[in-house]
Amino acid sequence: MADNSKTEDTASDSLEAAKNATNKKEKLADQVMQNPQALAALQERLDNTALTPSSYIDTFPKAVIRRIDALKKLQVKCAHIEAKFYEEVHDLERKYAALYQPLFDKRREFINGEAEPTDAEAEWHGENEEEEKLAVSTS
Repeated sequence: MADNSKTEDTASDSLEAAKNATNKKEKLADQVMQNPQALAALQERLDNTALTPSSYIDTFPKAVIRRIDALKKLQVKCAHIEAKFYEEVHDLERKYAALYQPLFDKRREFINGEAEPTDAEAEWHGENEEEEKLAVSTS
């Protein structure tokens, strides 16, 4: 039983030490963030470092750089295929817009009262004709 209490004491001491270290780090970070001179020094250091994508990619092994280049090439090919796809979609939209236009014009005329629909145009056979008949007869 005495061994268990020693283990527990050691574990709690380790946990307490970790908490204290974390608290110290947090206090130090707070102090640094409130110190204008420290912030200016950090900003100057960041301004002087060139963190362009090519600067850190150049540090990779040659095999990784080759993979990146191959992936870029594949991405460009995908972009070309996607562009072709959107060109064809645009062509289809234009084709069907021309087919829709007479219907839209006729609808606009009906809505604005510029034209009245013929009996054939006004005849509607819905899926729920029985429900429509009941609704009309109860009105």
